[in-house]
Amino acid sequence: MDVLKTLFEQHFQSPVQRMEPLQGQLGGSGRLIVRIFGSDTRAIGILHNVLEENVAFIEFSRHFARYGLPVPAVYARDLEQGAYLEEDLGDTTLFEFLSLNRSEEQISQPVISAYRAAIEVLPRFQIEAGRDLDYSVCYPRSSFDEQSIAWDLNYFKYYFLKLAGVPFNEQALENDFALLTNFLLSAPHDFFLYRDFQSRNIMLQNGRPFFLDYQGGRKGALQYDVASLLYDAKADLPPRLRQDLLDHYLRTLPRFSAITPDEFMKHYYAYVYVRIMQAMGAYGFRGFFERKTHFLQSVPYALRNLRWLLDNVELPVKLPALMEAFRKIVASEKLRTLAPVGDRLGVRIFSFSFHRGLPADESGHGGGFVFDCRSLPNPGREERFKSLTGRDDAVIGYLNREETVHRFLANAMSLVDASVTAYQSRGFKNLMVSFGCTGGQHRSVFMAEQLARHLRSKGGVDVAVRHLGLEQLTK
Repeated sequence: MDVLKTLFEQHFQSPVQRMEPLQGQLGGSGRLIVRIFGSDTRAIGILHNVLEENVAFIEFSRHFARYGLPVPAVYARDLEQGAYLEEDLGDTTLFEFLSLNRSEEQISQPVISAYRAAIEVLPRFQIEAGRDLDYSVCYPRSSFDEQSIAWDLNYFKYYFLKLAGVPFNEQALENDFALLTNFLLSAPHDFFLYRDFQSRNIMLQNGRPFFLDYQGGRKGALQYDVASLLYDAKADLPPRLRQDLLDHYLRTLPRFSAITPDEFMKHYYAYVYVRIMQAMGAYGFRGFFERKTHFLQSVPYALRNLRWLLDNVELPVKLPALMEAFRKIVASEKLRTLAPVGDRLGVRIFSFSFHRGLPADESGHGGGFVFDCRSLPNPGREERFKSLTGRDDAVIGYLNREETVHRFLANAMSLVDASVTAYQSRGFKNLMVSFGCTGGQHRSVFMAEQLARHLRSKGGVDVAVRHLGLEQLTK
């Protein structure tokens, strides 16, 4: 952490006031990500001990910036210590925006517009900026070639199929893998393949997308990244929206390439399958092997995608052993019950005013957590905040600058996370969390919203939020 502090102070000529770990962004990458605050600026600090990945990210960022693509600026680096600073693009990922603005398959128009904006930019990465990219800095491979595909397919075989106990004929499956690999590589593949083009790696600022985590990029086919976004498991996009976004990409593509829609679609669903297999291998490795069970919460969504593909798509190449393995996965009772969609833990989060009493527990489970926010700095005492709420940017900024607020929120999240994990393992269906303050307008609302965002970003739970104090104000 000291190296990040030094980089920040040298670059901005300003002392570091606070460093806030962003553990939610750690994911499966092994990187430490922190937000660093100065007196009037902030940045994201990265610590990662894989030199080649750091070099790839920094060089790709410079290249994409020369093309005017919306990527973070890299401010400073110390590659010997595995550290660099990049621009802070805020907290709102496309995934979080989607989670906050959907009701089952009903997704709000601003979310759809954000997806359209993201997929419009994709060909600029793939084709426009991909033409003269220095692929020699790619890590671990310079192209999505036979070796890369073999890694992904074996990842799926050894860490998902075998650990999940799905029976298969290994030689027949290997024969299908060889056929699938040859078919995938018959697609034009002289483009930039982003590799992890999914909703958690797209940040939104005023509806405009910015892009992260392309350090695993390499040369490859166009279809892979489209599949990554549209079949992103936890995003769980409805089939009709997936088709609409695919059509939008195909309408955008002629501005950059002579590839026709028919040529693109010939290989598209094969790349959808290989992307899903890569993701399922990751779920199995992190979930079954490393015992990080929250990764397994994505499996039921992947099963839903597989079921749709089996029912609606016929590949140009016959892969009987692989398709049989997929059918066994979809039929597996063990996999269906990992985190059944529609039968998950529901977390109800309330904000309230202590003057009006505690929220009623309608589930009959005893009320859950009640956190008293009255010890925190109170924006309501300042005239400029009196007409605002804990959902307004000015109040959020005020509370985010307070160290006591961050400590309180971190402690609350830690307690709730532990209960969520325990409740899920025991099959419980209801957890109630309440935040109270004096008026139920600022601090408690802020805390409730922050916890809801945190839980939605983790996935695997259904989150509902009510602000009882604000409901009273609007009556």
